Amino acid sequence: MKFKDIKAKIDSNWLSRNLVRGIIYILALVVVTRLLLVVLTQHDIKVKVPDFSGKTLVEATRTANRTGVKLHVVDSVYVNRMRKGAIFAQNPNAGTKVKRGRTIYLTTNAMRTRQVVMPDLVGLSMRQAKSEIASRGLVLGELVYVPDMATNNVLDQMYKGKPVAKGTMLDAGSVIDLKLGLNQYDGYTLVPDLTGDKYLEAVNRVHDNSLNVSKLMFDSTVKSYSDSLNAFVYKQVPPATGRQVRMGGTIRLQLTLDKNKINPPSAKQ
Repeated sequence: MKFKDIKAKIDSNWLSRNLVRGIIYILALVVVTRLLLVVLTQHDIKVKVPDFSGKTLVEATRTANRTGVKLHVVDSVYVNRMRKGAIFAQNPNAGTKVKRGRTIYLTTNAMRTRQVVMPDLVGLSMRQAKSEIASRGLVLGELVYVPDMATNNVLDQMYKGKPVAKGTMLDAGSVIDLKLGLNQYDGYTLVPDLTGDKYLEAVNRVHDNSLNVSKLMFDSTVKSYSDSLNAFVYKQVPPATGRQVRMGGTIRLQLTLDKNKINPPSAKQ
């Protein structure tokens, strides 16, 4: 074998060995880089978002630190029956799977009771008054019907059983009862089917049908005010039969978080 041929063979072997080494080096670099990215970004490592509702920020922060998520308060609301400063809502919701380090955005209950001005509702229709009450941060209470030529016309506005004048400063969340007219010839309504409706939605529909909620009964699955907002009606008395009833009548509602208690809802009225 000539020297030139021997040299070419050596060069070829050298190139082959170095090519293999280069490929191994690149693969090793890719693997190491991938592992570093996983460690630094915690890629594909997910945690379940805890339920922060009803907790104080201190309590929620402890839970967040254990879980590996961050918290950020973005808003506050005033909820009359919830302790001040407690967490009212969160995004993402409890149970959602997120990457470690994800920020959970919170809405808390205001520390101070907000004051609102009582509007003048006399002369409005019940639906107009209901909308005005909600826009002011107040809560519609009992609909009290008395004989009058105009059905559902607001005759008086009451707070804690007494007339309340327009311009009066009240705590947000105060309950306002309405005295309404009832014509004997058209003062009838239908009982709505509330099965599956959430708490506030159900109460809202009861009022829209010119009726009152006589009693709310929450089962053992409902442990906090936040739970009650998510609870839904699984039974009502009287049931929706399609028969007309007198305006101002009452409905008793039973609510739960257990979906197994609910029957397939019929068409809503």
